[in-house]
Amino acid sequence: LALLIIVLFILFFPNLRPARHSHQIDYLGAAALILAVVPTMLALSWGGTDYPWDSVLIIGMFAFSAMMIVLFIMIERKSPEPIIPLSLFKNRVIAPTEIVIFLTGFGMFGGIVFIPLFFQGVLGLSATTSGSFLTPMMLGMVFGSFVSGQFLSRSGGHYRIQGGIGLAIMAMGLALLSQMTVNTSYSMAVINITLTGLGLGITMPAYIVAIQNAVKYEMLGVATSSAAFFRSIGGAIGLAVLGSVMNNRFALDFARNLPSDAKTIIPVEQLEMLTHNPRVLVSADALVQLKSNLEQLGSRGMVLDQTVQALRHALDSALSHAFLIALGLLVLAFIANFFISEIPLRSKHVSEHTPES
Repeated sequence: LALLIIVLFILFFPNLRPARHSHQIDYLGAAALILAVVPTMLALSWGGTDYPWDSVLIIGMFAFSAMMIVLFIMIERKSPEPIIPLSLFKNRVIAPTEIVIFLTGFGMFGGIVFIPLFFQGVLGLSATTSGSFLTPMMLGMVFGSFVSGQFLSRSGGHYRIQGGIGLAIMAMGLALLSQMTVNTSYSMAVINITLTGLGLGITMPAYIVAIQNAVKYEMLGVATSSAAFFRSIGGAIGLAVLGSVMNNRFALDFARNLPSDAKTIIPVEQLEMLTHNPRVLVSADALVQLKSNLEQLGSRGMVLDQTVQALRHALDSALSHAFLIALGLLVLAFIANFFISEIPLRSKHVSEHTPES
């Protein structure tokens, strides 16, 4: 497939070359941006699990990230060629579009990571089978992107309406995902996954085209890459936040669902491990180890079944909670979508160096 794409790229990609001139790479801006993003990612991942949210380390990392953001803005205002020009966010198309892209990143990456976990941990499927259930989501994304691109080119670029439709479909998919339980059928789960992918596929090209259409050709590269950056950051923060929420919710629900007789039989150390780590549901070796430990204590199948069922119900509840939070953020994205100014699509290449004819 890669070789075929290379051949098609060589044969059919337009040979448009901008005027050559020397550039100054914004090393300071890139460094400040990394120092702002990485501590935030680590703090969101560690907070509430490895360290308390009010610990000195977590608060210190958030404070350091905030200082780096301020420094980054100061550097970008003075840089001759900033890595992310702040002037982009004065544009009435780009600023709200970047917010929408950031928020949809939550739903996209959350779906990609948590959907296989649901099939493997809640429904008890193998890792290979669980991963294959992402295929309908990806096919939905491909089909949605194809339809979206055709509609944009044929309708003259109503990307705000199109984005709203895509977000609504994606929200519907996430709402249905949040309602799945241990009794959900595979066919229903596939429909929910496909809807989420279809909605995401519709939105992605619409917002990229909106951003590219709103800037000069000389800014196409940085504008397009900024969209990819905000989607990736949204996904990374979404995974950290939703993962933390899921872990905390799982611990609470497992402690609530586990029968009292199982709590008295299972050693405190092992119970603590199970409370903060649902790995036993996605690892055959961990399940065998749990069974062996219970048999050594003279306990048999009933306690094992009760424990596994409590783990599955707790993971189901935790994943539903995570999907609901992602749905709430999509509602915010849907609202932000209608603040995007809609301008007609350009029909020809015009740059500062080639006057319009």
